[in-house]
Amino acid sequence: MAHSDFLVSSQGLRSPRIIYGTAWKKTRTQELVREAIQCGFRGIDTACQPKHYQEAGVGAGVAACLNDKLRRSDLYLQTKFTPLSGQDPAQIPYDPAAPLAQQVAQSFRASTLNLQTDYVDCLILHSALPDRRQMMQVWGAMEQIFHAGGARQLGISNCYSVAVLQTLWQAADVKPAVLQNRFYADTGYDRQIREFCRQHGIIYQSFWTLTANPRLLAHAAVTGPAGKYARTPAQILFRYLTQGDIVPLTGTTSATHMREDLEIFDFELTADELAAVSELMRR
Repeated sequence: MAHSDFLVSSQGLRSPRIIYGTAWKKTRTQELVREAIQCGFRGIDTACQPKHYQEAGVGAGVAACLNDKLRRSDLYLQTKFTPLSGQDPAQIPYDPAAPLAQQVAQSFRASTLNLQTDYVDCLILHSALPDRRQMMQVWGAMEQIFHAGGARQLGISNCYSVAVLQTLWQAADVKPAVLQNRFYADTGYDRQIREFCRQHGIIYQSFWTLTANPRLLAHAAVTGPAGKYARTPAQILFRYLTQGDIVPLTGTTSATHMREDLEIFDFELTADELAAVSELMRR
């Protein structure tokens, strides 16, 4: 990936403009992570949540790619602390009876062992806790990891309330540098939340970007530019997002699609083309 294919976060950390997501890859995780990195991906997303992620497979895939030409510092790795509500009761990666701060510490320790690294580039709270006091306890434990050098920045995922994000921002010592949300029409494509992120230097990451948006992908505002630039509708949508400083996650299992996803930086949509897609998202 070229220098222009990266953003710089509010923490001064360089982040790829597109990230490979590893949810639901199961026994193919190691193979697919290795393939994604070999294709050119430099950002990998995972979670300490055995219900949906095989985090150790991510670590093995990364380790298989490291050599004299590709060092750990060349990669952006982010993982998540998943609260009990998001865990499979039979596969909880920490002591469910422990205080919240210990759960975070135990989860992070499991992640570093799984990923074969002593730090992650971003540690994300997988979802906001409904109890504000408990959420700040969890965030405080994540801040301790940040201050100890274990995480270079912090973030939150599955947060669809501007009020919740604003409360976290105001209360946190270490401000969230990343917000990762499902990107779809049911939330109005997070327009208000994205504006808050823009004002406060938070990088917005989108997931479920293609699966949730067949209407967008089939519309002339997307298929038209696809024909013009000899690209796929998926490439047009991803390019639209990256030109607006949104970082899409892609979880494709196809090497062809991996390469296509990385080729979105070889062209640019015009202002009119961007405006047409934006207008489509307002309908």
